[in-house]
Amino acid sequence: MNLTIAKNVRTEQVISKSRFICSLKKVNTEEEAQEFIKAVKKEFWDATHNCSAYVIDEQHQRSSDDGEPSGTAGMPMLGVLRKQELQQVAAVVTRYFGGIKLGAGGLVRAYSGSVAQAVEAAGLAQKVKMGLYVFSCAPSEAGRVTNLLYRQQLFTLADTEYGNAVIFTLRMPEDKKSQAEKWLTDAMQKPTELTEAGYEYEEILYAG
Repeated sequence: MNLTIAKNVRTEQVISKSRFICSLKKVNTEEEAQEFIKAVKKEFWDATHNCSAYVIDEQHQRSSDDGEPSGTAGMPMLGVLRKQELQQVAAVVTRYFGGIKLGAGGLVRAYSGSVAQAVEAAGLAQKVKMGLYVFSCAPSEAGRVTNLLYRQQLFTLADTEYGNAVIFTLRMPEDKKSQAEKWLTDAMQKPTELTEAGYEYEEILYAG
């Protein structure tokens, strides 16, 4: 399942007088993730630490403790993103030290908890692959066909191209193609086949 966050967020909590600020953002590439991390470090240049983690896909993941004891910040943050099965997400947890040491276990809980809090605030979205399919009709039929297309909920009409024939582009989940062809055949009262013309991804809220 391809999950990401529904929106970018920033959350904050205070643990033993230290401020932990988590900035969470959707990113498409490693370059975007690294630019985001740089921007947060620049914004919070006076912080004690700006620890980070990001997951683009299964092959592109990275974390940084940014001066905290090894394994107490970046990896726990990355662990939260992995546990939620998130992709294309970057997290930076900024810490302003409050004078009380948390110990290794306390740091792990603080950094992972900060990311978990931010993920909960952001909500989850599922990236669904949507197929683009085309079929055509004579110009004289275009008005009637357009009216038919707006009277169903299997797919959306993505584009209409007028010429010697009118070409309709329909957008729908890939597993709806056969059902859509049957509906079109019945509605238009003639055999109608859809030709694949590409695909795109759409984010829909994911309830779990």
